[in-house]
Parts: sequence; C-alpha cells; structure tokens
Amino acid sequence: MGGQKSRPVDPPKILSEEWRKMQWTGKTSDLQYINNYQPHNSELQHLRILLHGPAGVGKSSFINSVDTLLQGRMTSRALADANYGASFTKKNFQNPKKRATDIMGLEKTMNPPNEKHRGVKVEDIILAMKGHVKDGYKFNPESSLSEHDHDYNKEPTVNDKVHVLVCVIDANKVKLLSDDIMKKMRDVRLAASDMGIPQMAILTRIDEACPDVKENIKDVYKSSCLKEQMEKVSVSLGIPLYCIFPVKNYHSEIQTDDDVDTLILAALKQMIDFGEDYVNNLQTC
Repeated sequence: MGGQKSRPVDPPKILSEEWRKMQWTGKTSDLQYINNYQPHNSELQHLRILLHGPAGVGKSSFINSVDTLLQGRMTSRALADANYGASFTKKNFQNPKKRATDIMGLEKTMNPPNEKHRGVKVEDIILAMKGHVKDGYKFNPESSLSEHDHDYNKEPTVNDKVHVLVCVIDANKVKLLSDDIMKKMRDVRLAASDMGIPQMAILTRIDEACPDVKENIKDVYKSSCLKEQMEKVSVSLGIPLYCIFPVKNYHSEIQTDDDVDTLILAALKQMIDFGEDYVNNLQTC
C-alpha cells in the first residue's frame, strides 16, 4: 500500500504567547495620562486627529467609543451612520485639548448607473489636512472645495491643521478593499507624508473578524488571524506594524468594559504622542 500524503496542518488560530505585549491592568494610568495631557506648544489649543477610510468601517463609532471611555458611560454624540454623511465635523472629547475630526467615507470612483458619487474626494481630504476646510463644511462628492468658497480657510493656523492622520479599516474587509479604495488611501497617506503628518491605522470590529477574540478580547494579540490582517494593512498602505492598533468599538453594550477601553486607550495614547511630537517639531522649525 502506498503511503498517504499527510494533510498540511493549519496554524493555530490562537498563539501560545502574545506577539505584542499588552498591559491589561494599565487603564487607570493611561486614562490619567490622557486626561492630564496639555500641549507643550503655547500656540496649540487642541490636537486635531483626522479619521479617514472606507465608508461604514466605524469611524464615528470609534469617536463615540473614545467619548464613552473618557466619560465612563455610554454616549452617542457622533451619529453611527455619519460615514455616509457629508460633513467635516470636530468632536471634542472630555478634555478640550483633544479633538477628533470625522469625514465622510471614501467610495469607489465607479458607482452603479444612476447612483451619485457619495465618497469624499482625496483633494478635499488633503485640503482638510492643510487646514483649509472650515469646521461644519458639507462636502460635495461631485466637486472639490474651491479657494473661492465661503468654507475655504485661506489662512489656516496650527490649530486648523491636522496633526495626526488615522486610517480606519474594518478587520473583516481587509481582503475586500478594492484597488480603487486602496489607491485613494495611499494617495492620502503620501500627501500626509509630504506634509510630515504622522500616520496610524486602527482595525475595527476585531470581535467579528475573530470568534476567539469575541469570546475573550484579551486574546487579540494571540490571534494569528488578526495579526495576518494587520500585516496586510501594513504592506498595502505602507504603515508600520507598530502604528496599527486593533480595537473594538462599543455598539450593543450598555455598560463600559475595562478590556475594551484598554485597547482604545492604547490607540488614543499613541495618537496624542504622535501629535505632540509633530507639533513640537513645527515649533522648532
């Protein structure tokens, strides 16, 4: 009898050790650090963090989740479906020195017949990063903001400009991102690089992407599946792996959870550190 070929052994979904060390008991200190943060640049009133990415990936939900953990209760100040809206809005967290800006999602260039383009234009995101877009501006998916428009800020200050660019991606849909969407995100990233703006990425819905993490969120950095998704984002967008953070947004919960907060705080702390470094470098230039 001929020997049967052995079937390849699938790699374990949950690794024996964390591939990224996580301090799960550090919520109190991280929260205190964030609430006590004060910009060292005397000209800076707040850090401006710009969230961008495909529509429906959880940008507004992330803002709500940050607001929830900072206030210690469930909040919903950013509408959950704001990804399909067209506003350029700023959201103050509990500390007015931190401000997140959420814009409508990127969409494919080619849409079905008779369907209007809903996605924000890359040109408008670049204008927003430069501080030329006034708060409250309603993006027009069919035409970019012009310097002759009322909502065009001709003389942006350091407070108007974006200090950190954060790409938000659904962990379930990393493989499904179209070439067109990926190109738009890379174009935004390259423009931010030219301006010296620090960049990060957050992977949302990690509990949906990995059943083991849904069962125990502390296994997030033991999940081979999520590690693979983060590596794909890193290769596709050119964002270093250490700048990519997996998070779970609040959506059905009615109470806060320390472990969920810990992951969000880790991402938020890095955003603040990156933004502080960037603004300080501007001050010394």
